[in-house]
Amino acid sequence: MGATAQVLRSLPRSVDPNLLVGTDHFDDAGVYKLDASTAIVSTVDFFPPLVDDPYTFGRIAAANALSDIYAMGGRPICALNIVGFPDRELPLEILGEILRGGAERVQAAGAVVAGGHSVRDAEVKFGLAVTGIVHPDRILTNAGAKPGDVLMLTKPLGSGILTSAAKAGKIAESDLAEAIAVMIDLNAGASEAALAVGVNACTDITGFGLIGHAYEMAQAGGVSIEIDALRVPLMQNALELAAQGVLTRASKSNLECVGSNLEILASCAPVDADVTNAGDAFRQVLIGVLADAQTSGGLLLSVSEDRADRLLELLRSHNTFAHVIVGRVRTRSDAAVMIV
Repeated sequence: MGATAQVLRSLPRSVDPNLLVGTDHFDDAGVYKLDASTAIVSTVDFFPPLVDDPYTFGRIAAANALSDIYAMGGRPICALNIVGFPDRELPLEILGEILRGGAERVQAAGAVVAGGHSVRDAEVKFGLAVTGIVHPDRILTNAGAKPGDVLMLTKPLGSGILTSAAKAGKIAESDLAEAIAVMIDLNAGASEAALAVGVNACTDITGFGLIGHAYEMAQAGGVSIEIDALRVPLMQNALELAAQGVLTRASKSNLECVGSNLEILASCAPVDADVTNAGDAFRQVLIGVLADAQTSGGLLLSVSEDRADRLLELLRSHNTFAHVIVGRVRTRSDAAVMIV
C-alpha cells in the first residue's frame, strides 16, 4: 500500500510456479514451495527504537518480525539480525542488549538466530529477516475473506499512540507497561487457533493500521469489510491521547491511501454523543486510532460464522490479549471498508 505499492507495480512480476505467495496482494510474507509437504515463508522487518530500554526494544522488534510468519500460518525456524548502529557515538553494550532481547523472542518462538548483518548508521535500527515453514495446503493469506464471514482481532490497538506519547513526554515510560506486554507477545497462539479452525483469511495489524490492513484484505478478496468501531479493543488511554492529537504520521497517510474506498457511517459514535458536535469529534478521533500504525499488532481473522464460536474458544484458551468480533465481511460495494 502507498509508495511501495506504486513502485512494485512498475517492476516485472516474478513468475515461478513454486512462488505460492508473492507481492500481488501485499501479504505479510512471501511463500515458496519446496515440495508437496513443505513451503518456506520469508519476511523481513526492522525499525528505530520505540522505547528507551534496549533489551525491550530488541524483544519488540523481533516479535514484530516473527508476526509475519504467524500471519501466514507458518512456524518460524531461523532468523538473521539486521542492525544499523552508531558505534562511534553509543557503547556496544547497548547493541548487545538489543540483540539479547531479539534472541529471547526468537528462542521463545522455537527458532534460532543464524547470523545477521550490521551497518554503521546515524540512528539505531534493528529487526530480523525470518524464515519459517508451512504446509502448502495450510497457508493463511489475506485474500480469502468471504461475504458472511465475521472478523476477529487478537490484540488491542494503541501501541503507536502510546509510544509516541512517551517520546513526546506526554506520559511516563512506566505507563507503557500494557503496550510493551502486547508488543512483545508472539502471535503463535492466535495463528495456531486460526489453523485449527480453518479461517478464510488472515493478516497482522502493523504499519497500515486496522483500516489499512482491512482495506488490503478487502481488495485481495474482492469484498467489503465492515468494522464495528465501538467494538474494537483499545489500550488504556489510547483514545484520550488521540483526542489530544497524539497519533503517528501513518494515521493520516493510511487514510489518504484508502481514500474514497473508506465509508464512515453516522452510527460510528457513542450512544450518548451529540450527533452534530461531540459525535463528529468522537468519530474523527476514533477513525484516527483505527488508521494508526501498530507495532507487533494482533491478527485480523476472517472466519465463517459457523466456526466463529470455536475460534473464540480457542483464542481464549491461548490467552490472546483480545478475542473479539470487530466486524463482518460483505459483498463488494462502492466502499472497500465501512466503519459503522
